[in-house]
Amino acid sequence: PPAPDPFSSDGLDASMAAARDDESLRRVKAVVAVASGKGGVGKSTVSCQLAMALASKGQAVGLLDIDICGPSVPRMLGLRGRGVHRSSAGWSPVFVDAPNDGELGVMSVGFMLPDDDNAVVWRGPRKNGLIKQFLTEVDWGDLDALVIDTPPGTSDEHISIAQYLKLADLSGAVVVTTPQEVSMQDVRKELNFCAKAKIPVLGIVENMARLVAPMSSMTFADRATGEDRTAAVLAALRAADPTLLGLDASVDVFSCADAASSPRSMAAAFGTRHLGALPLDPELQRACDAGRSLVDEFPKAAACAPFQAVVDALLAALPDRDGAAAG
Repeated sequence: PPAPDPFSSDGLDASMAAARDDESLRRVKAVVAVASGKGGVGKSTVSCQLAMALASKGQAVGLLDIDICGPSVPRMLGLRGRGVHRSSAGWSPVFVDAPNDGELGVMSVGFMLPDDDNAVVWRGPRKNGLIKQFLTEVDWGDLDALVIDTPPGTSDEHISIAQYLKLADLSGAVVVTTPQEVSMQDVRKELNFCAKAKIPVLGIVENMARLVAPMSSMTFADRATGEDRTAAVLAALRAADPTLLGLDASVDVFSCADAASSPRSMAAAFGTRHLGALPLDPELQRACDAGRSLVDEFPKAAACAPFQAVVDALLAALPDRDGAAAG
C-alpha cells in the first residue's frame, strides 16, 4: 500500500475537521502565512508591518502569532502587558488602532505569559493543541485578511500547521529570506515543504538586502589603530560639499556569491514571485521596537518605499475568489 500522506487532514480530530465550515474562518477572505525555514530572517517584522500596512489601507485585518516559543508580535505592535479575554463566541483578539478606518486584531501566546522573558517549554502535542485553538476559537469577525506569523522549520509541528492551514483555506505563503546562502539553503527546504504540503507560495521577500543609513549617522575609524576619525571625516565632507551629508550610505552585509545564487534567482527556480527586497534599515528596527507602522509613521525611511512595493506585489499575487491571482 502507498505510504500515508503526512500532510493529509484525515487524522485530525472531528473538531478540527469541522473547522472548514466554521463560521469564524468562513468570514476571512484571505489567509496568508509568513514562513521561512530559517530563524532570524525577519518573519515577525514582515508579518507585523504587513498587517499594519494592510490595515492602513482601510482593511479589516487579523494577525495570528503561532510562533509559540518565540512570540515577538506583542512587542512589535506595542501591545506588551495586554491580555486576552474569552467569551461564549471564543477568544477576543487584542485590537490595535489603525488609520483610515482600518482594523487590526491580534492574537499571540505572548498575551498569555506572565512575563516577556518566560520560556514556553512545551512538547509538540500541547503546542499543536494551542495552534488548533487559535485557528478555530478566536472570534475574528469579518476580515479582509488574516496574516499568520509562523515559526521556522519543517518538523512535526509544521506538518500540523500545514494540515490546519489547509482546512482554513489558506491563500498561500509569503516566504522570507536573507540574501546569504546559509539562509537560502534552509529557505529552499521551506519551499520544498510548501510544495509537498500543497501550500501555494505567493512569493519571496528578500529581507536585509543592504544596510542603508544616512551618511550623517555613520562613524569612521582608522582601521590600523581603531582611532575614531568621525569628526575629521564629517568635517572634510562638509568642507568639500555639504550636500554629501544628506546622502544615504549603503553596503552589502549579507551578500550572495553572485546573481545566479540570489533570492531573485531562487524565486525563479521555484516558479514563484520575488515580491521585493527590503534594506537593513535602522528606522525599520525602531518602528518595530516602538510598535509603530513603517509606512504610516516613517515615510522617509529607506525601507518605506520598498516595503510598500512588497505589499502591493502581494496584493496583486493574492488569488481572487475564483482562485486566480488578482494580477
